Amino acid sequence: MNPPGKLLISLALMCFLISKVPECNAQVLGKSKEYTFNDPLWGKINELCLKSEKRVIAWRRDFHQNPELGNHEFRTSKLIAEHLEKLGMEVQSGVAHTGVVGILKGKFEGPVIALRADMDALPVKEMVDLPYASKVMADINGKKVPVMHACGHDAHVAILMGVAEVLSQVRNELPGTVKFIFQPAEDSNPDGEEGGAALMIKEGVLENPKVDAILGLHVVPYPASAISYRAGGIFAAVDNFNINVMGRQTHGALPWTGTDAIPISAQIVLGLQTIISRQIDLTEAPAFLSIGTIHGGTQVNILSGEVKMEGTIRTFSASMKKDIQERITRTAIEIAKSAGGTADVSFIPGVPVVYNDPALTDLLSGTLIKVAGTGISIARPITVGDDFAFYTQNLPGMYFLLGITPNGVDPMKAINHSPFFVVDESALIKGVEALSHMACTYLWGKK
Repeated sequence: MNPPGKLLISLALMCFLISKVPECNAQVLGKSKEYTFNDPLWGKINELCLKSEKRVIAWRRDFHQNPELGNHEFRTSKLIAEHLEKLGMEVQSGVAHTGVVGILKGKFEGPVIALRADMDALPVKEMVDLPYASKVMADINGKKVPVMHACGHDAHVAILMGVAEVLSQVRNELPGTVKFIFQPAEDSNPDGEEGGAALMIKEGVLENPKVDAILGLHVVPYPASAISYRAGGIFAAVDNFNINVMGRQTHGALPWTGTDAIPISAQIVLGLQTIISRQIDLTEAPAFLSIGTIHGGTQVNILSGEVKMEGTIRTFSASMKKDIQERITRTAIEIAKSAGGTADVSFIPGVPVVYNDPALTDLLSGTLIKVAGTGISIARPITVGDDFAFYTQNLPGMYFLLGITPNGVDPMKAINHSPFFVVDESALIKGVEALSHMACTYLWGKK
């Protein structure tokens, strides 16, 4: 057989094989694509984001007016599930009590990227005069408390619902899978209940399909639409501790007949302050130690025989956390002993460091820079905590910050968890754009 004949047979065979395995062919073609702002898909996503803006704002206002506490986000999760179902996703409800997961499959084979938003509100009374301000009251341990989205989780939910709407409209141009995680109980859950990211992971949210990487954002009191990020630790590990100081109760007129636990406790508080200011190398990483509550005494003429204290530690280094805990224990015990009393110290693990994977951050930082423009910056480590950290302990993750403070508002007055917390809604669409483009960059850029 002559060479041209062999060539024709080879071409015919190749065409036959390609027609029988279209997904493999699409995958190969797809992975050759480089997703950048020059790609037509980038422009298409921008257009879809702008079209979704009014709905995103409306969703945020609805959730703001109807906040729900951790593990009780029943209305919120119902609306989210209905939205994802309308978009044609596979939807799982009731994960970790009230969590919702939506799975969006692209046309081509590829990696799995998860996007997370937290849903819960806080027991805070809203002090901002808005037509959609919260008037909700809820029950905590038998006590009625006001409820407000004082941390911006309503914005997180609305943004991720917008991302779901945008990416569902370009699913035929995507490789891989996007998993939308709407998580309950990030800030708190009822006494005696598990919740939050840890419970979602325990119940398999990172499996079926197995997640390769996870992204998230948090709104913060920065100028509206500003975006900040960093590789490595961005939010601190949070651990709490209890100190019980024991003396010997006696009459207030005869202090030498007992051991007053109150001045011992005062000395312990002062001694603890020198751990951070004098004993820790803060050039390695920031750290904070605070006493939040002190309870002791029953009557003015009785010297207290017992004082209970509660405190918190914020760190970015596991070795530093261990060192600080050892110093807290030693300081409390030795000061109490020197005054004739005793002290016992216990620690309550909180959340680990929110750690941005350096390789993932390097892959996605260019996308964030393009989305934010002149509003981009490298974040300093922030000593608040977030249970997004549990995801980043299990797989590569990236968490970034989105500014939402309106012009003319003091950001320190309108800080997260404040009754004066307020959101400039023009920034929400920036969050939709950022997460949408970051997801596409990861899907196309993951080798």
